[in-house]
Amino acid sequence: MAKRRYVARGVPDGYRIWDNRARRWWGDHYQRCPDDLVAALNGGADYATLTALINRYRAAKR
Repeated sequence: MAKRRYVARGVPDGYRIWDNRARRWWGDHYQRCPDDLVAALNGGADYATLTALINRYRAAKR
C-alpha cells in the first residue's frame, strides 16, 4: 500500500491536515476530523469537489 500524501493529525483543539510530500501543514485548523476532505485530496478529486468540501468545513467552524 502506498503512503498517503495527506493525513489528518490531531492537534490541540482539533485537527490539521499534514502534507507528507511537502512536510508542512496544509489548509486550516478544523474542529472535526475532515475525513472526507482528506479522502478527496488523496483520491485526486476535481477542483469543484475540493472547494465544496473546504467551504463546508469553514462554515462549520463559524
